[in-house]
Amino acid sequence: MKTIRRIVPLAVSFSILWLSLATLRAQAQESAPAHNEDLTRRVEELEKEIEQLRSELAQVKQGASPQAAGAPAAPAVAATPAPAAVPEPSAAQSVAASAAAPAAPNPLANLLGNTVLSGFVDTYYGYNFNQPTSRSTPLRAFDAANNQFGLNLIELVADKAPEASNSRLGYHLALGYGNAMNVMNSASPGDMGFAQYLKEGYLSYLAPVGKGLQLDFGKFVTPHGAEVIETKDNWNYSRGLLFTYAIPFYHFGLRGKYAFNDKYSAGFFLVNGWNNIVDNNTGKTYGVTFGWNPTKKISITQNYMAGPEETNTNKNWRQLLDTVVTYTPTGRLSLMVNYDYGRGDRIATVARPVMWAGIAGYAKYAFNDRYAIVGRYEYYDDRDGFTTGTAQNLNEFTGTFERLIAKRLITRLEYRHDNSNRAPFLKGAQPVDGQDTVSAGLVYFFDTRESH
Repeated sequence: MKTIRRIVPLAVSFSILWLSLATLRAQAQESAPAHNEDLTRRVEELEKEIEQLRSELAQVKQGASPQAAGAPAAPAVAATPAPAAVPEPSAAQSVAASAAAPAAPNPLANLLGNTVLSGFVDTYYGYNFNQPTSRSTPLRAFDAANNQFGLNLIELVADKAPEASNSRLGYHLALGYGNAMNVMNSASPGDMGFAQYLKEGYLSYLAPVGKGLQLDFGKFVTPHGAEVIETKDNWNYSRGLLFTYAIPFYHFGLRGKYAFNDKYSAGFFLVNGWNNIVDNNTGKTYGVTFGWNPTKKISITQNYMAGPEETNTNKNWRQLLDTVVTYTPTGRLSLMVNYDYGRGDRIATVARPVMWAGIAGYAKYAFNDRYAIVGRYEYYDDRDGFTTGTAQNLNEFTGTFERLIAKRLITRLEYRHDNSNRAPFLKGAQPVDGQDTVSAGLVYFFDTRESH
């Protein structure tokens, strides 16, 4: 085969030169004597090249096999032993070869470039032993459906992180549908229209300051609290009292984040206020956050924010102090504490500024990467009824059993007991001071950064 590949181009070159030589000879015969000298010189040069090509073709044909060169078959000779068969590669060799070969490109990843797509579907079944006539569990926001299936949230996220080595511009877009989006945006009637299904949406810029100061502008979830809106990123299925009543859900404005090293980080934000895109006054809310990891097992986050939140007035600033401490003594056991304190607004029924405070403790034990149990206890003091609508002290305990199936499906079975020194709950239509509920949650999630 190699011989044929050499003969073909030589033969083609030979044919072209031979035709050129014939053409020049014809011109020499017909041209005037003045031009014969030049044509004669060109004819001689072509004859030399043709002779050289003849020599090369002869050498190639001599080295070719009789079949390849088109010559008659050679006389039979004594047969030579056939070469030994090449053994098939072993399983270990095949695995090693596969590992050495580059991974097949991901078409979706090539299409998206540096953009990462992720999302989840979060559904549940809730049952309240009090069987309230409203079929809605009191003081529960994200999982209030009673004796029925509920859709908490469907979310799709497109994220491009800013990078100093590639592009300093980035963005984050999170769209959601379900009861969680209604709860999140219900505090601000102006946000229930165009932004009802926008959980987050902001542009990012990594400023060349030190190791990189990231600036985000748009709508983003609050930095406060130990829990988040996405069920899959919490330890329990239901949201705690502190997350539901003590802190805001989101903000709209500007924030900055800077990591000094692996131990210290800090941030700030300047926003319209609590849970609003359209501001209800002309003032702004200011906030700072500080993170400290004294060891690999301990993490401390301190947040503070303050600003006017009452409609059409910039007086009576609302303040919030939020502390989260996480301790991981072993690879299987994790502990967390969250404390919140808020005050500042004025309401008609109270002459002084309102106040609310609470503390929550969490303990999680993972038997392995598939099974875990979680316990949560909370105490919440809504002294003036500013956040829950009733001046009361609340306690709640939650026990959660989690199982992860096929690395994609989170299943959680949960029991929860709530108690108050008042009667904010319902047994049928009768007000009572406590309630017991069970929930079964299913959360399926995906992320294009994963290879399978």
